[in-house]
Amino acid sequence: METDFRAVMAQWPSGVVIVTTGAAGHWHGMTASAFSSVSLDPPMVLVCLARGTRTHHLVGEHGGFAVSILGKDQAALGRRFAGHHPDRFAGHAWTTALTGAPVLGDAVGWLDCRVAHAYPGGDHTIFVGEVLASATPRRVAPVLFHSRTWSHLADPLPDRISVADTGLLAALRGRGVEAAPLARLLRGAGMRVRLAGPWNDPARRTDAGQELDPATASALVDRPGQIGAVVRAGAGVVEFVAGRPGPAPPRADAATAPAEGGEDAEARVVEAARRAGLATVAHLPDSFAGGDGVTSAIARLAALGCDEIALEEGGSPATPIGVRRLLQDAAAAAGGTSLRVGLRERHGIGLVNALVAMKSGVWQFDTTLGGVDGALPAEDVLFLAGELEVDSAVDRAALVAGAAELESSWGSALPGRTYRFAC
Repeated sequence: METDFRAVMAQWPSGVVIVTTGAAGHWHGMTASAFSSVSLDPPMVLVCLARGTRTHHLVGEHGGFAVSILGKDQAALGRRFAGHHPDRFAGHAWTTALTGAPVLGDAVGWLDCRVAHAYPGGDHTIFVGEVLASATPRRVAPVLFHSRTWSHLADPLPDRISVADTGLLAALRGRGVEAAPLARLLRGAGMRVRLAGPWNDPARRTDAGQELDPATASALVDRPGQIGAVVRAGAGVVEFVAGRPGPAPPRADAATAPAEGGEDAEARVVEAARRAGLATVAHLPDSFAGGDGVTSAIARLAALGCDEIALEEGGSPATPIGVRRLLQDAAAAAGGTSLRVGLRERHGIGLVNALVAMKSGVWQFDTTLGGVDGALPAEDVLFLAGELEVDSAVDRAALVAGAAELESSWGSALPGRTYRFAC
């Protein structure tokens, strides 16, 4: 009977937690999967611990315990606490909350609990804990345990994606080519298009003769006084480049210079845009260069009330692993604020990075039609989404027609890989 029972229960997949207890640095802990929520008011959880374990004895003696939920990249730590490692806590960042029991600093989530009840459960004791403190340090898929095997969830793709063009009009004007017709075409296809920055170009409407949604047009500003020009240009979205600690952006021109006046100016831009009824997008240049400044800047901009935060690839090339790592931390820092990414085309790696971004929960991309400025081509990102059966409100066929028109005025083949494919 015991063998059959174990075999049946092995078919039940569960998350994995580390249950810890102790005080004043005298810590102990073990891996467990028998963990569940009990009550919302007051918040309570339970863990089931085998009576013969040292953790069981210490939880009863100490009267408190903590639960750290493991992410999919922490299976090795789970195995360590399930075995007889001489120093289970070594090599990881642990801290304490109210009970003195250690919690894992980079857990998916943790709970610090006071034992409220202890019930006998055969060869186990069911400890019910009242939650005194809790946190979700990072957002990542959990590790799973099923049929005596460590595993994890597959990362789901988004239901839909959206692409914006942030570089075409500037590239065309740099060549002296009239940009308004293509801007109207892209906006009519449901794509957001960045208009010329009001500080160095006259604010010109691109929706003459058409009823175009202001949400399909944006403008890049570097001071609050330019918001009026954005409204006159028929745009519904304000963009600005945010400053952050760390290396300066690789280029100090109109496209990359932070808002004048630093963080105070950023706050005033957001407030002025809000008063004008405009959405705001904050851009963080060279986000994939590494360093701790990006996540702190994301948290600051989210607290500021930005509607979207754009992470841009700059002089430091983005890699699939780097994209994954940054977006895991960025999602936690952003809270409910939408993230978008602006990736570069680099020997096909750009589309791989876009796929990784989608699998990391990002569904908004800054692109350029045809990839004429080195950014990922909009039509290529939509082609990838189509192959993955991910929807988009942007009409890719219209973008392909626009790319053909662009190629004739550009005078050479475009860098984009798929603009000749209508499907």
